[in-house]
Amino acid sequence: MRPYELGNPELDQRLRDLVRDAVAATPTSESEAQDTDLIRELLTTGLKMLRDSTDRADLKLANAALKEMRYSFLVFSHYKDVKKVTIFGSARTPEIDPDYQLAAAFARQMSDEHRWMVITGAGPGIMEAGNLGAGRDLGFGINIRLPFEDEANPYVHESRLINFKYFFTRKLMFMKESNAFALFPGGFGTMDETFELLVLMQTGKSDLHPVVLMEDDGGTYWDDWIRFVESLVHQGMILPDDVGLFRRTSDVEEACREVTDFYRSYHSQRFVDGKLVLRLQYPVTPALLEALNDEFGDIVVDGRIEAIEPTDPEIRDRDHLDLARIRFHFDRKHLARLRALIDRINKEAPPGTA
Repeated sequence: MRPYELGNPELDQRLRDLVRDAVAATPTSESEAQDTDLIRELLTTGLKMLRDSTDRADLKLANAALKEMRYSFLVFSHYKDVKKVTIFGSARTPEIDPDYQLAAAFARQMSDEHRWMVITGAGPGIMEAGNLGAGRDLGFGINIRLPFEDEANPYVHESRLINFKYFFTRKLMFMKESNAFALFPGGFGTMDETFELLVLMQTGKSDLHPVVLMEDDGGTYWDDWIRFVESLVHQGMILPDDVGLFRRTSDVEEACREVTDFYRSYHSQRFVDGKLVLRLQYPVTPALLEALNDEFGDIVVDGRIEAIEPTDPEIRDRDHLDLARIRFHFDRKHLARLRALIDRINKEAPPGTA
């Protein structure tokens, strides 16, 4: 592959020298020093935009987005080994609303009993309930600056409050940093976040995550929404399996169990050379591997589901090399069946794990 450079040998060498000098002047781990090629490409992109005479407004957009991402990466890097659940929902839900109380109770149980951290949009309503339940030690606030609403709720600690100008960078952080999602009734913003989340999973642009639709007993918000989604199935707009990407419940215990059980053995996924690699905390036994091939052969394009060692691309990226793995040629269509396969693996994990 042709290197990503300016094409000017002198300037390209000066960029390499600049990055080398920056590494020498900054305390850097060995793994971070190996990433200098990516830093050099970032600088190259900036200079290419200068060479392209990129419009100032576009430069301001790219500059602000990159700065927002850099700071978010820094804040979350301190907690990268702690699982996190994002809570979406309306900013207009009052404290006396049963859904507010339900969101607070869910966040409290996830943080107090399971030691998960809780991410919200930092605003009032359901977001405030989530931060209230998590407490100031285990909550994040990913705030958006709006003309009519930009103050974070009082339950977010300032060290874990991140302010965004753009929705797209904010949503990127929700999706990137979360291991699970709890969705409560809300307006356009909640629907936007809900469908973005489902699209990313449906298309394989994101790992699968547990997604729980929560609402107090007697509410009809999610029932109405599910009827609409099922109408998309009837019209051929989505596959019947796609409705298996989420669960609906009004019970806090059930919601917490849905979230934590998903990670009893399953850890993450990655496509390598067109095949899906599932990283697991516990090796798959030969008997379970045989059962997976029998039960889920319908989503395997060719070959079989097999246990493997880390692949070369994963080794190069130092990508969870300590975990067990299985690999197969997934059809990339039946995501709910993939979710069922993950549930099957998790069911066989040692008792008491989560």
